[in-house]
Amino acid sequence: MKPVRSYRIPFLLLLLLLVAAFLLNTGLGSVAIPLKDTFNAILGRAVEEESWRYIIWNYRLPKAFTAILVGSGLSLSGLLMQTLFRNPLAGPFVLGISSGASLGVALLIMGSGLISGWVGSLLINDVTLALAASAGSFLVLLAVIGVAARIKDTMALLIIGLMFGSVTTAVVTVLSYFSNAEKLRQYIFWSYGSLGNLSWPQLGLLGLILLVGTGLSILSIKPLNALLLGEHYARSMGTSLQRSRYIIIGATGLLAGAITAFAGPVAFIGLAVPHLTRQIFDTTDHKVLVPAVILYGAILLLLCDTLAQVPSSSYVLPINAITSVIGAPVVIWLLVRKRKMIF
Repeated sequence: MKPVRSYRIPFLLLLLLLVAAFLLNTGLGSVAIPLKDTFNAILGRAVEEESWRYIIWNYRLPKAFTAILVGSGLSLSGLLMQTLFRNPLAGPFVLGISSGASLGVALLIMGSGLISGWVGSLLINDVTLALAASAGSFLVLLAVIGVAARIKDTMALLIIGLMFGSVTTAVVTVLSYFSNAEKLRQYIFWSYGSLGNLSWPQLGLLGLILLVGTGLSILSIKPLNALLLGEHYARSMGTSLQRSRYIIIGATGLLAGAITAFAGPVAFIGLAVPHLTRQIFDTTDHKVLVPAVILYGAILLLLCDTLAQVPSSSYVLPINAITSVIGAPVVIWLLVRKRKMIF
């Protein structure tokens, strides 16, 4: 493995690209704001129209920071799952965490349809949706951790996580079948994912949770590198597999669960960014991969959100559609070009 110092230039380029993507994201939107006034508003200086300052500080900046947090968190959790299960198709939601969050939201939205009048409509808002999604993902995470304490086979844990996801998806399907059109439409719009609904306090709470999850991921760098060579090798290196699994699953639960609760189930990023990072950096060392996927995920989701805004238009496309349509061909092209998957 190359020393981490040899990747200084690529990381510097990534940081510059992140700044450029951030400025592009905040500078474009349905309202045309000159780049100079965008800078001035961010720096607290005078702008030509005060409404521009309000738009930037209350809409564009929170959405841009949400994209950074969501993109980096999903990419990191995807890397953790792919390494833990040694499976290139594993993603941040492979343990059923996203399905649990979806079940919580489905119970809230479609269950409120059983309550007639304005009481049922009052139950549904951004706060209750986040709480319902958090509760659903947390319960599934507890169930997965409970199962992980009883079994030693990592692949069996992967299958059990997929089964949890299947069960919760089945329950959501039944609820959808009996739900009315309005409630079903609300749930479908939530499932598209959204980066533009968070206030500054909500953004701070999301950032705090992701900071804890990222810290647990950094603590797991050595076990992750050992797991790449197999569980027997990891044991011979003195790695406690059970403890490492708890930490990795816990970190993934915090990252993916919090993101789904606040932004909905954003697809593709967690699965694809780790592969993109490995192809470009050509390494399996998690000392390099962990910070690299954080930066790559933030940049990619910022660019996807910029496209989703449809600049100079009032239309905002679903973020899930953009991430999949734009990102999937890129991954296919890289894999065909490299002719191998680094893992």
